[in-house]
Amino acid sequence: MKVKRGSSKRVSKKSTSKAKSIGDKDLQNISLVKNVLFKPARYKYIRKQEVVKGCVFCNSSKSISMETLCVYKSDYSMIVLNKFPYNSGHLLVLPQGHGGDLLKLSSDQYADLMATLKLACQAVTDIYAPAAFNLGMNHGSSAGAGIPEHLHFHVIPRWAGDLNFFPLIAQTKVVIETLEQTYQNYIGYFNNRVSS
Repeated sequence: MKVKRGSSKRVSKKSTSKAKSIGDKDLQNISLVKNVLFKPARYKYIRKQEVVKGCVFCNSSKSISMETLCVYKSDYSMIVLNKFPYNSGHLLVLPQGHGGDLLKLSSDQYADLMATLKLACQAVTDIYAPAAFNLGMNHGSSAGAGIPEHLHFHVIPRWAGDLNFFPLIAQTKVVIETLEQTYQNYIGYFNNRVSS
């Protein structure tokens, strides 16, 4: 089969003009038919185009609210939702004080952080009933910490077969509930715990 020179250019021009003609309504129809997940806000975060003033975790420590994603505060620690969760129910456990070195925490701060980490694991277990969970901290930027200036543990619920091909191919994770739903699950849990 012979291919004419320049034919690919003509095809790409046609496909480009078609792509330009797709509107928001067409995209909504595509997402309904194909179950496509569009998350443009994630792109800005990944590409570091979203500028956050100050420490995002220190901003979360101001109050327990959906705006800050904070669901619980102890004397020295707090539990917040991950803005871009790896799985439904993904929590972060961190000291209220700004600092990136675990060894610089006082004995009281460290004990409180570990007790809060245990409480977060209990909340994940009670609300989501996962088969297991990942606990982890990347301590320092060389270890992969996204925000190395403020310590934080990840608590990620896991179920058998919860991974799909998206993280490997498209670097995208499908999460089955919104942050608002996750927040309501946790805030109700911690409010009941405090009032008991």
